[in-house]
Amino acid sequence: MAGALILETSVLIDLERERARGVPGGAHEVLGHHADHHLYITATIAGEIAAGASMERQDHWRTFLAMFPWLTIDEAAAWHYGRSARYLRRTGQLIGANDLWVAAVGLANDVPVVTRNGAEFGRVPDLRVVAYE
Repeated sequence: MAGALILETSVLIDLERERARGVPGGAHEVLGHHADHHLYITATIAGEIAAGASMERQDHWRTFLAMFPWLTIDEAAAWHYGRSARYLRRTGQLIGANDLWVAAVGLANDVPVVTRNGAEFGRVPDLRVVAYE
């Protein structure tokens, strides 16, 4: 999917914090450099956001995520999850299961993942990562 990005949970948290402070930061900056891209999330990311203290109300959560279409976990994503998990386990570099699902969806759809956790996502073979600090 050319011209698309998956916004990992850290990006959404940073966007919300930057908005609340009224001061743009790294998340706004990286998205400004990719203003022409379509922005996506996954169910895993939506679940992590729902678990956050600032999203206790479902209507607030829905409103916050409404602007982002969801890429789904499908057969291709499940295969990439397994393949990546085997590699990362074998090399002693396993990452969290939720992050691995996000990476798998990125691989299955050929979409880079935007994250503040570039070192972790960078361990996943063939995943394109757009990292910021």
